[in-house]
Amino acid sequence: MTRYAKIVGTGSYVPEKMLTNDDLSQMLGEDINTFVSQVVGIERRHFCSDKENTTDLAVEAGRRAIKMANLKAEDIDLIILATDTPAYISPATSTIVQYCLGAKNAGSFDVNCACAGFVTALKTAATYIMGDPEYKNILVIGAYAMSKYLDWDDKKTCTIFADGAGAVVLQASDTPGGYLASKLYADGQYHNYLGIFAGGTAMPITKNVLREGKHNKVRFLQKYPPEINMEGWPNLVKETLKKANVDIKDVKQFFFTQVNLSTIKAVMQNLELPMSLAHTIMGKWGYTGSACIPMALDDAATLGKIQKDDLVLMCASGGGLNMACAVFRWSI
Repeated sequence: MTRYAKIVGTGSYVPEKMLTNDDLSQMLGEDINTFVSQVVGIERRHFCSDKENTTDLAVEAGRRAIKMANLKAEDIDLIILATDTPAYISPATSTIVQYCLGAKNAGSFDVNCACAGFVTALKTAATYIMGDPEYKNILVIGAYAMSKYLDWDDKKTCTIFADGAGAVVLQASDTPGGYLASKLYADGQYHNYLGIFAGGTAMPITKNVLREGKHNKVRFLQKYPPEINMEGWPNLVKETLKKANVDIKDVKQFFFTQVNLSTIKAVMQNLELPMSLAHTIMGKWGYTGSACIPMALDDAATLGKIQKDDLVLMCASGGGLNMACAVFRWSI
């Protein structure tokens, strides 16, 4: 019997602490509003408190997705957590989330593809469901607490990054729909462009690293060529839709990595589609990395922008370089 993987629940969460562009302008001693608001598209962002971390965000988003799916935590068979801001280097943050949720019957693992992590994890979950009858309900979470790694003197990062989490429940079904196709892409020549480069085995945390205060914070060490997303996203979208055997004009909503509003506008123009088909959340929640696409998905669903049987497409990119794209037929 053919098994299909359908999204049956979504959820998102942002911490209470919030900073507007005006707040940051005062902190930095210069007006950031014009560029950050008009070009990047960010008006405000939320940050973890000193007592919160990635686990707290992931647990709350996961709990909301499970509730929307009309399930209990013990119904979950597997938890896949996409993050590059884990609670610890080891053990995996997903194990803590599993415990906090009370998902006693679930296995778990983390995925780190930077900001492409959620869509990569979603493809992974769909593959599990379609290929192994042991898995009926899989919780996929994207969680991001990059505020813990910000240098507040670095305007390139502290004005953009934010914290939050988004989640979906993927469920096995014997009726057609849900996951249709996906495509992953990587180009490791860009591995040293953006990241947190200290704390692993290549550069362990030492007194000198902490004293310097550079590589233990998130950094743009080199500028990405603009065509990576400008050309890469449209190409990935077209390839994925071709695999799914659906026409681009049939897609009702597009969800791109919420890093730059101007880029999304240019990509939609490249695809010859109206901007109204690309839902964005960076205005109110900032750039939440691996969490931004599931957060945007949940926001669009809550606002009624997605209806049952609609085609939705998710296209993500993250440091590394990793890219991932997936197309689903909406099942809720």
